[in-house]
Amino acid sequence: MCVNCIRNEVDITEGIPKQATLHFCRNCERYLQPPGLWVPAQLESRELLTLCLKKLKGLNKVRLIDAGFIWTEPHSKRVKVKLTIQKEVFVNTILQQIFEVEFVVSGQQCDECTRLAAQNTWKAVVQVRQKVEHKRTFLYLEQLILKHNAHKDTTNIKETKDGIDFYYGSRNHAIKMVEFLSAIVPMRYKTSEQLISKDIHTSVSNYKFTYSAEIAPVCKDDLVCIPKKLANSFGNINPLLICTRISNSIHLLDVNTLATADVSTTQYYRYPFIALASAKSMIEFYVLDVEPLGPVNNKFVLCDVHVARMSDFGRNDEEFIVRSHLGAILSPGDTVLGYDLSRANFNNDEYDHIHQGDLPDVILVRKTYPARKKKSKQRNWKLQQLGKEVDEMLPRKQDQAKIENDMELFMRDIEEDPEFRSTINIFKSANKAPEPDTADMTDGEEDELPEISLEEMLDEMTINMDGPDEDEEMMQM
Repeated sequence: MCVNCIRNEVDITEGIPKQATLHFCRNCERYLQPPGLWVPAQLESRELLTLCLKKLKGLNKVRLIDAGFIWTEPHSKRVKVKLTIQKEVFVNTILQQIFEVEFVVSGQQCDECTRLAAQNTWKAVVQVRQKVEHKRTFLYLEQLILKHNAHKDTTNIKETKDGIDFYYGSRNHAIKMVEFLSAIVPMRYKTSEQLISKDIHTSVSNYKFTYSAEIAPVCKDDLVCIPKKLANSFGNINPLLICTRISNSIHLLDVNTLATADVSTTQYYRYPFIALASAKSMIEFYVLDVEPLGPVNNKFVLCDVHVARMSDFGRNDEEFIVRSHLGAILSPGDTVLGYDLSRANFNNDEYDHIHQGDLPDVILVRKTYPARKKKSKQRNWKLQQLGKEVDEMLPRKQDQAKIENDMELFMRDIEEDPEFRSTINIFKSANKAPEPDTADMTDGEEDELPEISLEEMLDEMTINMDGPDEDEEMMQM
C-alpha cells in the first residue's frame, strides 16, 4: 500500500487521549502532578509541557519526535499541545503523524491552601507564654521574629492574654519555631499530642501536636535574688543582682562590684528564681553628686552617687549615698530610676537569708529623661508588627492604656540602648515628626535626649498595586 492508504487504514494515535484535564490551584498558582504533588509552572513553560506529557498514557507505545504549545487565550482555561510521533506499522515501515491534544484547566484547591482557608485547621501549634505583668518581652520577641522571618510558615497567629499562639500546617515547621525561640530567649517547653483519626486498615493515624513554651519570668531591669548554690558557681557573687539583658541566657550584674553572671537556660531551671521587683516598682531619684571610683566593665563605670527621692523634695531632707554602675552617664542634676529597698518588703526565702546589714538602701538601675514628657510622642521611626488575631475574650478597652504604656517603654529602651536596637529592624516613618515644644526645655535637656540616627533606619518596602501608566496619568493630572 502507498503512504496515503496506510494513513487511511492505520491510526498510530489510537490509545492516546485527545483531551485531558489539568488541576490548577488559583491561590498558590500550582498544578497537580498525580498522585499528590503540586508543582509551580508558568504558561508555555518547560515544566508545564512535561506535566502535560505525563498526563498522556499511550505515549510510551510510540516514539515522540516533537512537542510544543499552540497559543490560546490565557483566560480560556484551555492548553493545546501539538505532538509529532512515529510508530512502526509494518516491517520496515515507519509512519509519522502530527496531532493536537487539548487540556482543560480545572480549578482545585491544594491541601495547603485548603488548610489556610479553613478556620481552626492546623496540625501543630506553638503556645508561647510568660508569667509577667507586662508585654515588653513579647514586643522584643516579635521584632526578632520579623527580622529573621521566622513566621513565614505560620497559618495563623493569635494573641492571648499571657502570650502568643503560632499555628502551623506541618509539625516540622512548629519544631523549627521552637528551636528558633530556644536560641533567642531562655525557655523550656512540653509536647503533647491528640489523636484526631485513625485508619484501622492501614494503621495511619492523624495527630495534632501542641508545643507549650514557657519563657523565664525574668526581664530587663528586674531585681533578682539568686539561690546560694547558683551564686557560688559564679565565684561567690552577691546574690542581689539586677538583670541587664535577656538573650538565650540571663545577664545579671552586681552594682557594687560590676561583677557579671550569665545564667544559661540549663542553670536557670536547675536553680530557678523569680524577680523580686520589676520596672513597675522603680521610683525616681534626683542625683546630687557623682564620684567615680575607677573600676570599669565595658560600658559600666563604678561610682558613688548621692541621691534623694523626687517625692521627698519639700517634705524632708533624707538623702542616700549608693554604689552604682552608671558612672559613665550620670551627672549632678540628672534623674535616675531605682529600687528603694529601705521601704520594700519582699516575700522571698533567698532574700530573707541575706544579712540586713549587707543590703543597700537604694539600687539604681537606669537613667531617665524628664524632658521626654514635654516632647511630642510622634517619632520619625516606626516598627513593624505581626498580623495577629486578637482573642475575643481579651478585654481590649480596659487593657488599652497598659498596652500603650508597654509599647512606649519598649520604644524608650530602643532609643536609649544602641546595643539593644542593633538586634532589630527600625524603619523610617512616612509621617514627619513635628517639632518638639522647646519653650520649657533647656539646651542641656534638648541635647541629651537620646535619638535614633537616620543611618540606623531602613526604608520600608511598599508594593504599588497600580500600574506605571496609572501613576503617570496621576502625575499629569
